[in-house]
Amino acid sequence: MKHSARRYIVVGPAWIGDTVMAHSLFQAIKQAHPDSALDVLAPDWTRVLLNRMPEVDGVIASPFKHGELALSERKRLGVGLRDKNYSHAIVLPGSFKSALTPYWSRAKVRTGFRGEMRYGLLNDIRALDKKTLPLNVQRFVALGREKNSALPTKDMCPLPTLFADSGKAKQTQTLLGIAQHDKPVLGLCPGAEYGPAKQWPAEQFAELAKMYIRDGGVVWLFGSAKDQTHCAYIKAAVGKDFANSCTDVSGKTNLDQAIDLLSITESVVSNDSGLMHVACALGKRVIGLFGSTSPGFTPPLGERAESIWLRLECSPCFKRECPLEHLNCLKQISPKRVAKLLQRQI
Repeated sequence: MKHSARRYIVVGPAWIGDTVMAHSLFQAIKQAHPDSALDVLAPDWTRVLLNRMPEVDGVIASPFKHGELALSERKRLGVGLRDKNYSHAIVLPGSFKSALTPYWSRAKVRTGFRGEMRYGLLNDIRALDKKTLPLNVQRFVALGREKNSALPTKDMCPLPTLFADSGKAKQTQTLLGIAQHDKPVLGLCPGAEYGPAKQWPAEQFAELAKMYIRDGGVVWLFGSAKDQTHCAYIKAAVGKDFANSCTDVSGKTNLDQAIDLLSITESVVSNDSGLMHVACALGKRVIGLFGSTSPGFTPPLGERAESIWLRLECSPCFKRECPLEHLNCLKQISPKRVAKLLQRQI
């Protein structure tokens, strides 16, 4: 690498979906500066995603808990990074504390949106015009561009891409006792870390699953341990007649295994969640279901991805729970509508 090549440290997001979307920024940096080195400072649970992005040269674990200031620890980490001689730091989160480590690392150019009063910590502060940059991915990519350069449109943002291992996927199938077959697999992701206002009702997921199985496919239910109750309800609601065609892997896989299993599905239907973005980055046919959030901010980013959003007067509210206690923004999305869109995609 040339001596004058740029060295970046990017302070990454804490959410899985946002980490996937950050891959657009990483690609944009490498396209503009092919000889640059790029490290990402991020929570350890996002490492499995970053390891599947070839543009990322190194991952630095951020040991801090959500909301934890930990001034002395952040300073110690930053000072320890000084020998990296970072020419550029890009801070994706908007918090004050997220800008501390790049400051103490003595990165020369420290870029981020204004956020929580970060004057002095950042020396390249950008104003965020949400109307000009409506999509989260646009905001990420904009921070990688030179100050005062043209703001990126959606078409200027490279699509996030994750690499999968089909061999490891088959190993996971064997480990979990999932039968090998030639039937198309529909992945269902009924969870949403942010809260229940982003979750399509379990009974509607179950009805969609039955439709898909009747048409000759099989269904796999994905999610974390937090989603096991939801997934167990769906599997039970599918009924005994279809039980062998519906497999629940929620809470039984780590993120690495879930990524590889998702890679061998035919299609994925998901709430607006991290797994929705993972499936898109794997090139799957994806239908994203939106209620309290909007595809105008975090749409599924993929050439074969689509969204369903009813645009009710009360939506998007961006609340964790429905403030009107009816969840019509999701309940009124019928399984038949989702099934028809799946068939059209195929």
